[in-house]
Amino acid sequence: MNGNSRRLAALGIAALLATGTGATARAAQCGNTSSGFPAWVEQFKQEASRAGISQRTLDSAFKNARYATKTISLDRNQKSFKLSFEQFMQKRGAASIVSKGKRLKQQNAGLFAAIESKYGVPAGPLIAIWGMESGFGSFTGNQHTVSAVATLAYDCRRSDYFTEQLYALLQLIQKGWLSPDFKGAAHGEIGQTQFLPANVARFGADGDRNGSVNLGSAADALASTANFLRGHGWSRGGGYQPGQANFGAIQGWNAAGVYQKAIAVIGAQIDG
Repeated sequence: MNGNSRRLAALGIAALLATGTGATARAAQCGNTSSGFPAWVEQFKQEASRAGISQRTLDSAFKNARYATKTISLDRNQKSFKLSFEQFMQKRGAASIVSKGKRLKQQNAGLFAAIESKYGVPAGPLIAIWGMESGFGSFTGNQHTVSAVATLAYDCRRSDYFTEQLYALLQLIQKGWLSPDFKGAAHGEIGQTQFLPANVARFGADGDRNGSVNLGSAADALASTANFLRGHGWSRGGGYQPGQANFGAIQGWNAAGVYQKAIAVIGAQIDG
C-alpha cells in the first residue's frame, strides 16, 4: 500500500470513528458477565453495518470471536502498576532492557538515525518502549484480537473507549491490514510496541520503506512509536525526563506513572 493509500485508509477510519461510534455504538447494551455477550455481538454487528463496515468483514471478523475471559481477568488485575517504581523496574527487567537495548541501538544505528531525523525522537525511549512492551518483539501476544477488543467493548467498565478500538480494528481488517483471526495481546494491542487498533490507523508508519505498515516489523513498529510520540507533542531536541518538555508525550503512551517514569529512566540510560 503506498503512502497516499495509507493516509486515505487512516482518514477513512478517523471519519468512521467520528460518525460511527456516537449514536450507533452506545445502543448495544454493555454487560459485566459473559451471558450477554452473544446478543451484544449481534446488536453491534447491525450497528456496525449501518456505520459502513461490510457484512463480509463482520462475518469473517466475528466468526471465531468468543467472550475473552482471560482479557477480563487481566483487565481487573493490573497489579504491576500498583508497585513502587523500584519494584516495577525490577519486575520489568529494566537492567536487561538497558543492556540489550544498547546493543540493539548500535546494531541498528542507521534505522534509529533515520527515525530521529524524520520524527525528532531519539533511540532511547523508543527502545525502552520496545523492550517493555514485547521483549524486543519476542512475544507480541497469543490472544484472538477481535475477541479481546469486542469483549472490552461489551464490558461496561470502558465500553465507549473500546468500542472505538473495535471500529478501528474492523476497518483495519476491512482494509486488509490485519487478518480476521489475528492474535495479539490481551487488550487488543498489536505488534512489537503494542499499538491499540485506533493508534495503528492514526500513527502507523512504514519504517522499513516496503510500501506497507506491519507492526510485526521492528522498523515499522519503532517508526510508528516515534510518530505517536511526535503526535503527542514531542519536540525535537527537548529532554524527556519528568518535568522536561517531552515527558508529556511519554505520558500519552501509558497512563501509569511508574510506566512513564520507567520509559524515561531506561531511555536515558540507553541514550547514555
